[in-house]
Amino acid sequence: MYKTILFVFLILLVNSCASQPSYTLVDGELETSVTETLKYYLYYPPEYELKPEKKFPVLLFLHGGGEVAEDLGPNERIPPPNLILQGRKFPFLILAPENSYAKSWWNTRAVKQLLDSVVSKNRIDRNRIYLSGISRGGGAAWEMAVQYPETFAAMAVVCGMTPLPYASWINKKMPIWVFHGEDDDVIPVEESESMVNKLKEFGYDVRFTKYENVGHEAWSKAYATDELYAWFLRQQLQN
Repeated sequence: MYKTILFVFLILLVNSCASQPSYTLVDGELETSVTETLKYYLYYPPEYELKPEKKFPVLLFLHGGGEVAEDLGPNERIPPPNLILQGRKFPFLILAPENSYAKSWWNTRAVKQLLDSVVSKNRIDRNRIYLSGISRGGGAAWEMAVQYPETFAAMAVVCGMTPLPYASWINKKMPIWVFHGEDDDVIPVEESESMVNKLKEFGYDVRFTKYENVGHEAWSKAYATDELYAWFLRQQLQN
């Protein structure tokens, strides 16, 4: 009797499984189109018009979440743009796009398209394209260094978010300078410390500046450092 019941159960189970539809796997393809409108500032050094035969470096600067608000006054903008508005002169072009979304990440592909457009329409030395960003823009700078390793000659990141796995994907010949405030309560200094240690472990040319008694606004000190701009100018693309 037991064997008969077991036999019937197995038959029902097999029939039940057989009645289930098999899975379907479809290979598909969709061409997508994403449009992004980027406002930007583009600074030209005084020599640009005076020396029409010369090619100039360009610095791409990515701001943080605090500059998303519209109609910021000169004193509310973050350097280097606000330093330009205050009259400081730089020896290279500065491209500063605006991310208009308060809680959205930078669209780095759109930023790269903007950079390519500016480079193609101006007298830019393609071996001297520099990258810098702060906070959320610092995180985007790390991302762009990974995505476009053959573009940037040097990078400076200030109090940025630092995805540690990126350390192994960046152009190892690109010098990097990291800045962070020790009392940063928005993005802890340990993020930069971990990234710098990992970069050094992999043999990168990396500098690290920590500011004592400084919170998240480490950019005020970092971009007031004359040596930063001299350091940029000494770098050329190495692939």
